[in-house]
Amino acid sequence: MLTSTPFPKSFASDNHAGVHPAVLTAILEANAGDALAYGGDAWTTAMKDTFRAEFGAHATAYPMFNGTGANVVGLGLVLRAYDAVLCPATAHINTNECGAAERVLGAKLVTLPTGDGKISVDDIRGQLSVLGDEHHSQPRVVSISQVTECGTCYTADEIAELAEFAHAHNLFLHMDGARLANAAAELGCSLRSLTTDAGVDLLSFGGTKNGAMGAEALVVLRPELDAPASFLRKQGMQLASKMRFVSAQLTALLTEELWRENAAHANVMAHRLAEGIADLPGVSLRYPVQSNAVFPALPEKAIAELQQRYLFHVWDAAENVVRWVTAFDTTPEHVDTFVADIRLAVQEAVGS
Repeated sequence: MLTSTPFPKSFASDNHAGVHPAVLTAILEANAGDALAYGGDAWTTAMKDTFRAEFGAHATAYPMFNGTGANVVGLGLVLRAYDAVLCPATAHINTNECGAAERVLGAKLVTLPTGDGKISVDDIRGQLSVLGDEHHSQPRVVSISQVTECGTCYTADEIAELAEFAHAHNLFLHMDGARLANAAAELGCSLRSLTTDAGVDLLSFGGTKNGAMGAEALVVLRPELDAPASFLRKQGMQLASKMRFVSAQLTALLTEELWRENAAHANVMAHRLAEGIADLPGVSLRYPVQSNAVFPALPEKAIAELQQRYLFHVWDAAENVVRWVTAFDTTPEHVDTFVADIRLAVQEAVGS
Protein backbone atom coordinates (compact mmCIF):
# COMPACT_ATOMS: atom_id res chain seq x y z
CA MET A 1 0.00 0.00 0.00
CA LEU A 2 1.30 3.46 -0.88
CA THR A 3 1.99 5.84 2.00
CA SER A 4 2.05 9.61 1.75
CA THR A 5 5.26 10.25 3.69
CA PRO A 6 7.66 8.39 6.00
CA PHE A 7 7.21 11.21 8.55
CA PRO A 8 4.35 11.69 11.01
CA LYS A 9 1.96 14.61 10.51
CA SER A 10 3.54 17.28 8.33
CA PHE A 11 3.99 20.79 9.69
CA ALA A 12 5.46 22.10 6.44
CA SER A 13 2.27 23.24 4.72
CA ASP A 14 -1.49 22.97 4.79
CA ASN A 15 -1.07 21.90 1.17
CA HIS A 16 0.18 18.59 2.57
CA ALA A 17 -3.17 17.82 4.19
CA GLY A 18 -5.74 15.55 2.63
CA VAL A 19 -9.25 16.44 1.52
CA HIS A 20 -12.06 17.09 3.98
CA PRO A 21 -14.66 14.28 3.98
CA ALA A 22 -17.49 16.70 3.15
CA VAL A 23 -15.57 17.90 0.11
CA LEU A 24 -14.92 14.33 -1.00
CA THR A 25 -18.63 13.64 -0.62
CA ALA A 26 -19.42 16.66 -2.78
CA ILE A 27 -17.11 15.36 -5.49
CA LEU A 28 -18.78 11.95 -5.39
CA GLU A 29 -22.22 13.50 -5.57
CA ALA A 30 -21.15 15.52 -8.60
CA ASN A 31 -20.00 12.30 -10.26
CA ALA A 32 -23.54 11.38 -11.29
CA GLY A 33 -24.01 10.87 -15.00
CA ASP A 34 -23.16 13.39 -17.68
CA ALA A 35 -23.04 17.15 -17.32
CA LEU A 36 -22.22 20.03 -19.64
CA ALA A 37 -18.56 20.93 -19.77
CA TYR A 38 -16.73 24.20 -19.12
CA GLY A 39 -19.10 25.48 -16.45
CA GLY A 40 -22.41 24.83 -18.13
CA ASP A 41 -23.39 22.46 -15.33
CA ALA A 42 -25.75 22.80 -12.39
CA TRP A 43 -22.93 22.55 -9.83
CA THR A 44 -21.17 25.60 -11.25
CA THR A 45 -24.41 27.56 -11.32
CA ALA A 46 -24.98 26.67 -7.67
CA MET A 47 -21.39 27.62 -6.83
CA LYS A 48 -21.81 31.08 -8.36
CA ASP A 49 -24.97 31.62 -6.33
CA THR A 50 -23.15 30.53 -3.18
CA PHE A 51 -20.35 33.02 -3.76
CA ARG A 52 -22.86 35.81 -4.36
CA ALA A 53 -24.55 34.97 -1.09
CA GLU A 54 -21.17 35.14 0.67
CA PHE A 55 -19.53 38.11 -1.06
CA GLY A 56 -22.48 40.15 -2.36
CA ALA A 57 -24.88 40.27 -5.29
CA HIS A 58 -22.31 41.77 -7.66
CA ALA A 59 -19.63 39.12 -7.02
CA THR A 60 -18.77 36.69 -9.80
CA ALA A 61 -16.67 33.61 -9.08
CA TYR A 62 -14.56 31.73 -11.60
CA PRO A 63 -13.34 28.28 -10.51
CA MET A 64 -9.67 27.62 -11.21
CA PHE A 65 -7.07 24.97 -10.57
CA ASN A 66 -4.57 26.89 -8.46
CA GLY A 67 -3.87 30.15 -6.71
CA THR A 68 -1.16 31.27 -9.11
CA GLY A 69 -3.61 31.00 -11.98
CA ALA A 70 -6.29 32.88 -10.07
CA ASN A 71 -3.83 35.66 -9.20
CA VAL A 72 -2.51 36.00 -12.74
CA VAL A 73 -5.95 35.97 -14.37
CA GLY A 74 -7.26 38.44 -11.81
CA LEU A 75 -4.38 40.87 -12.22
CA GLY A 76 -4.76 40.54 -15.97
CA LEU A 77 -8.23 42.07 -15.72
CA VAL A 78 -6.81 45.43 -14.71
CA LEU A 79 -3.21 45.65 -15.91
CA ARG A 80 -2.11 47.43 -19.06
CA ALA A 81 1.17 46.73 -20.86
CA TYR A 82 3.04 49.50 -19.02
CA ASP A 83 1.57 49.00 -15.55
CA ALA A 84 3.06 47.90 -12.24
CA VAL A 85 1.79 46.02 -9.19
CA LEU A 86 2.70 47.32 -5.75
CA CYS A 87 3.06 44.43 -3.30
CA PRO A 88 4.98 43.39 -0.19
CA ALA A 89 8.40 41.92 -0.84
CA THR A 90 7.16 38.74 0.84
CA ALA A 91 4.10 38.45 -1.45
CA HIS A 92 3.47 35.04 -2.95
CA ILE A 93 3.18 36.58 -6.43
CA ASN A 94 6.74 37.84 -5.94
CA THR A 95 8.46 34.99 -4.13
CA ASN A 96 6.69 31.73 -4.95
CA GLU A 97 5.01 31.95 -8.32
CA CYS A 98 8.12 31.62 -10.50
CA GLY A 99 7.65 35.04 -12.06
CA ALA A 100 4.23 34.11 -13.47
CA ALA A 101 2.85 37.65 -13.34
CA GLU A 102 5.93 39.02 -15.09
CA ARG A 103 6.10 36.20 -17.66
CA VAL A 104 2.42 35.87 -18.51
CA LEU A 105 1.27 39.46 -18.05
CA GLY A 106 4.51 41.33 -18.65
CA ALA A 107 3.79 43.26 -15.47
CA LYS A 108 6.38 44.87 -13.27
CA LEU A 109 6.20 44.01 -9.58
CA VAL A 110 7.30 46.83 -7.32
CA THR A 111 8.10 45.20 -4.00
CA LEU A 112 7.76 47.02 -0.70
CA PRO A 113 9.76 46.02 2.40
CA THR A 114 7.69 45.21 5.48
CA GLY A 115 8.32 44.02 8.99
CA ASP A 116 5.37 41.65 9.16
CA GLY A 117 4.15 41.12 5.59
CA LYS A 118 1.63 43.98 5.77
CA ILE A 119 1.87 47.20 3.77
CA SER A 120 0.45 50.60 4.73
CA VAL A 121 -0.86 53.67 2.98
CA ASP A 122 2.51 55.34 3.52
CA ASP A 123 4.24 52.48 1.71
CA ILE A 124 1.97 53.01 -1.29
CA ARG A 125 2.21 56.80 -1.17
CA GLY A 126 5.96 56.59 -1.53
CA GLN A 127 5.59 54.91 -4.92
CA LEU A 128 3.17 57.36 -6.54
CA SER A 129 5.55 60.14 -7.52
CA VAL A 130 6.08 58.38 -10.89
CA LEU A 131 2.42 58.62 -11.90
CA GLY A 132 2.22 60.27 -15.30
CA ASP A 133 5.95 59.91 -15.94
CA GLU A 134 6.45 58.02 -19.21
CA HIS A 135 9.85 56.77 -18.09
CA HIS A 136 8.35 54.63 -15.35
CA SER A 137 5.95 51.71 -15.16
CA GLN A 138 2.69 53.09 -13.84
CA PRO A 139 1.37 51.89 -10.47
CA ARG A 140 -2.02 50.35 -11.22
CA VAL A 141 -2.72 47.69 -8.61
CA VAL A 142 -2.02 47.25 -4.93
CA SER A 143 -1.84 43.55 -4.09
CA ILE A 144 -2.07 42.27 -0.52
CA SER A 145 -2.18 38.77 0.91
CA GLN A 146 -4.71 37.69 3.53
CA VAL A 147 -3.30 36.14 5.56
CA THR A 148 0.17 37.41 4.75
CA GLU A 149 3.07 35.13 4.02
CA CYS A 150 4.21 35.91 7.58
CA GLY A 151 0.98 34.51 9.00
CA THR A 152 -0.32 37.94 10.02
CA CYS A 153 -3.80 39.34 9.33
CA TYR A 154 -5.06 42.63 7.99
CA THR A 155 -8.10 43.88 9.90
CA ALA A 156 -11.14 45.06 7.96
CA ASP A 157 -10.30 48.66 8.88
CA GLU A 158 -6.74 48.30 7.60
CA ILE A 159 -7.98 46.90 4.29
CA ALA A 160 -10.59 49.63 3.98
CA GLU A 161 -7.91 52.28 4.54
CA LEU A 162 -5.76 50.76 1.79
CA ALA A 163 -8.75 50.52 -0.57
CA GLU A 164 -9.82 54.11 0.04
CA PHE A 165 -6.33 55.42 -0.63
CA ALA A 166 -5.84 53.21 -3.69
CA HIS A 167 -9.16 54.22 -5.24
CA ALA A 168 -8.49 57.90 -4.57
CA HIS A 169 -5.39 57.51 -6.75
CA ASN A 170 -7.09 55.42 -9.44
CA LEU A 171 -5.47 52.19 -8.29
CA PHE A 172 -7.16 48.82 -7.82
CA LEU A 173 -6.90 46.65 -4.72
CA HIS A 174 -6.24 42.95 -5.32
CA MET A 175 -6.19 40.35 -2.57
CA ASP A 176 -4.36 37.03 -2.66
CA GLY A 177 -6.84 35.17 -0.48
CA ALA A 178 -5.13 31.80 -0.32
CA ARG A 179 -5.77 31.78 3.44
CA LEU A 180 -8.57 34.34 3.62
CA ALA A 181 -10.61 31.76 5.55
CA ASN A 182 -7.96 31.64 8.29
CA ALA A 183 -8.01 35.41 8.63
CA ALA A 184 -11.80 35.60 8.89
CA ALA A 185 -11.82 32.77 11.43
CA GLU A 186 -9.11 34.41 13.52
CA LEU A 187 -10.78 37.82 13.43
CA GLY A 188 -14.26 36.39 14.01
CA CYS A 189 -15.80 38.08 10.99
CA SER A 190 -17.31 37.24 7.60
CA LEU A 191 -15.42 36.79 4.36
CA ARG A 192 -17.40 39.71 2.96
CA SER A 193 -16.33 42.11 5.71
CA LEU A 194 -12.67 41.60 4.76
CA THR A 195 -13.28 41.93 1.01
CA THR A 196 -16.42 43.41 -0.53
CA ASP A 197 -17.32 45.68 2.38
CA ALA A 198 -13.71 46.80 2.81
CA GLY A 199 -13.37 47.88 -0.83
CA VAL A 200 -11.38 45.02 -2.38
CA ASP A 201 -11.86 44.95 -6.16
CA LEU A 202 -10.92 41.35 -6.90
CA LEU A 203 -9.39 38.41 -5.11
CA SER A 204 -8.21 34.86 -5.40
CA PHE A 205 -10.12 32.62 -2.99
CA GLY A 206 -8.21 29.68 -1.57
CA GLY A 207 -9.84 26.30 -1.15
CA THR A 208 -6.97 23.84 -1.47
CA LYS A 209 -5.24 24.90 1.77
CA ASN A 210 -8.55 24.63 3.61
CA GLY A 211 -9.70 21.11 2.79
CA ALA A 212 -10.30 21.10 -0.97
CA MET A 213 -8.52 19.18 -3.73
CA GLY A 214 -7.17 21.57 -6.34
CA ALA A 215 -10.02 24.09 -6.09
CA GLU A 216 -9.46 27.85 -6.11
CA ALA A 217 -11.48 30.74 -7.48
CA LEU A 218 -11.07 34.20 -8.88
CA VAL A 219 -13.77 36.43 -7.38
CA VAL A 220 -14.50 39.67 -9.19
CA LEU A 221 -16.23 42.17 -6.92
CA ARG A 222 -16.59 45.06 -9.37
CA PRO A 223 -18.90 44.19 -12.28
CA GLU A 224 -17.20 46.63 -14.66
CA LEU A 225 -14.03 44.54 -14.45
CA ASP A 226 -15.74 41.27 -15.25
CA ALA A 227 -16.12 41.20 -19.04
CA PRO A 228 -12.65 39.81 -19.99
CA ALA A 229 -12.49 37.26 -17.17
CA SER A 230 -13.76 34.21 -19.06
CA PHE A 231 -11.39 34.88 -21.96
CA LEU A 232 -8.37 35.45 -19.74
CA ARG A 233 -9.18 32.31 -17.76
CA LYS A 234 -9.07 30.28 -20.97
CA GLN A 235 -5.84 31.94 -22.13
CA GLY A 236 -4.42 31.35 -18.69
CA MET A 237 -5.08 27.60 -18.97
CA GLN A 238 -7.40 27.69 -15.96
CA LEU A 239 -10.67 26.67 -17.66
CA ALA A 240 -11.66 23.24 -16.38
CA SER A 241 -13.56 21.04 -18.79
CA LYS A 242 -15.19 19.01 -16.02
CA MET A 243 -15.72 22.12 -13.95
CA ARG A 244 -18.46 20.57 -11.85
CA PHE A 245 -15.84 18.77 -9.74
CA VAL A 246 -14.08 22.04 -8.88
CA SER A 247 -17.32 23.95 -8.34
CA ALA A 248 -18.77 21.27 -6.07
CA GLN A 249 -15.78 21.54 -3.75
CA LEU A 250 -16.05 25.31 -3.46
CA THR A 251 -19.76 25.07 -2.71
CA ALA A 252 -19.06 22.46 -0.05
CA LEU A 253 -16.57 24.77 1.68
CA LEU A 254 -19.02 27.68 1.68
CA THR A 255 -21.98 25.57 2.84
CA GLU A 256 -22.76 25.96 6.55
CA GLU A 257 -19.40 27.72 6.90
CA LEU A 258 -17.28 24.60 6.59
CA TRP A 259 -14.51 27.00 5.55
CA ARG A 260 -14.69 28.63 9.00
CA GLU A 261 -14.76 25.33 10.88
CA ASN A 262 -11.68 24.08 9.02
CA ALA A 263 -9.75 27.33 9.30
CA ALA A 264 -10.63 27.95 12.94
CA HIS A 265 -9.44 24.47 13.89
CA ALA A 266 -6.14 24.97 12.04
CA ASN A 267 -5.66 28.31 13.79
CA VAL A 268 -6.36 26.81 17.21
CA MET A 269 -3.76 24.12 16.55
CA ALA A 270 -1.20 26.78 15.63
CA HIS A 271 -1.87 28.67 18.86
CA ARG A 272 -1.58 25.42 20.80
CA LEU A 273 1.77 24.77 19.15
CA ALA A 274 3.07 28.27 19.89
CA GLU A 275 1.92 28.10 23.50
CA GLY A 276 3.62 24.75 23.93
CA ILE A 277 7.06 26.19 23.21
CA ALA A 278 6.60 29.68 24.64
CA ASP A 279 8.72 29.08 27.74
CA LEU A 280 11.65 27.35 26.03
CA PRO A 281 15.07 29.00 26.41
CA GLY A 282 16.58 30.12 23.13
CA VAL A 283 13.20 30.15 21.36
CA SER A 284 11.35 33.27 20.18
CA LEU A 285 8.61 34.05 17.69
CA ARG A 286 9.49 36.15 14.64
CA TYR A 287 5.84 37.13 14.04
CA PRO A 288 2.70 37.03 16.18
CA VAL A 289 0.53 33.95 15.64
CA GLN A 290 -2.62 35.22 13.92
CA SER A 291 -3.53 32.26 11.72
CA ASN A 292 -2.33 28.71 11.17
CA ALA A 293 1.38 29.47 10.92
CA VAL A 294 4.08 29.70 13.58
CA PHE A 295 7.50 31.25 12.88
CA PRO A 296 9.90 30.49 15.76
CA ALA A 297 13.64 31.01 15.94
CA LEU A 298 15.28 27.83 17.26
CA PRO A 299 18.80 26.68 18.04
CA GLU A 300 20.34 25.47 14.78
CA LYS A 301 21.12 22.07 16.26
CA ALA A 302 17.48 21.61 17.26
CA ILE A 303 16.31 22.37 13.72
CA ALA A 304 18.59 19.73 12.27
CA GLU A 305 17.44 17.19 14.84
CA LEU A 306 13.74 17.86 14.30
CA GLN A 307 13.99 17.75 10.53
CA GLN A 308 15.13 14.15 10.82
CA ARG A 309 11.62 13.31 12.05
CA TYR A 310 9.28 16.07 10.88
CA LEU A 311 8.55 17.94 7.70
CA PHE A 312 8.80 21.75 7.98
CA HIS A 313 10.57 24.58 6.17
CA VAL A 314 13.36 26.88 7.23
CA TRP A 315 12.08 30.42 6.72
CA ASP A 316 15.25 32.40 7.45
CA ALA A 317 18.41 30.31 7.57
CA ALA A 318 20.55 33.25 8.70
CA GLU A 319 18.53 33.66 11.89
CA ASN A 320 17.38 30.03 12.27
CA VAL A 321 13.70 30.90 11.84
CA VAL A 322 11.46 28.04 10.75
CA ARG A 323 7.83 27.90 9.64
CA TRP A 324 5.32 25.45 11.05
CA VAL A 325 1.88 25.25 9.47
CA THR A 326 -1.18 23.44 10.82
CA ALA A 327 -4.21 22.26 8.86
CA PHE A 328 -7.86 21.32 9.25
CA ASP A 329 -6.86 17.74 10.06
CA THR A 330 -4.06 18.52 12.52
CA THR A 331 -5.08 17.02 15.87
CA PRO A 332 -4.17 18.04 19.41
CA GLU A 333 -2.29 14.76 19.64
CA HIS A 334 -0.22 15.68 16.57
CA VAL A 335 0.65 19.01 18.14
CA ASP A 336 1.39 17.67 21.60
CA THR A 337 3.70 14.97 20.24
CA PHE A 338 5.51 17.55 18.14
CA VAL A 339 5.79 19.93 21.08
CA ALA A 340 7.28 17.20 23.26
CA ASP A 341 9.91 16.46 20.62
CA ILE A 342 10.63 20.17 20.10
CA ARG A 343 11.13 20.68 23.79
CA LEU A 344 13.53 17.75 23.99
CA ALA A 345 15.49 18.87 20.94
CA VAL A 346 15.79 22.45 22.16
CA GLN A 347 16.77 21.47 25.67
CA GLU A 348 19.45 19.16 24.32
CA ALA A 349 20.70 21.87 21.95
CA VAL A 350 20.85 24.53 24.67
CA GLY A 351 22.50 22.17 27.12
CA SER A 352 25.14 20.92 24.73
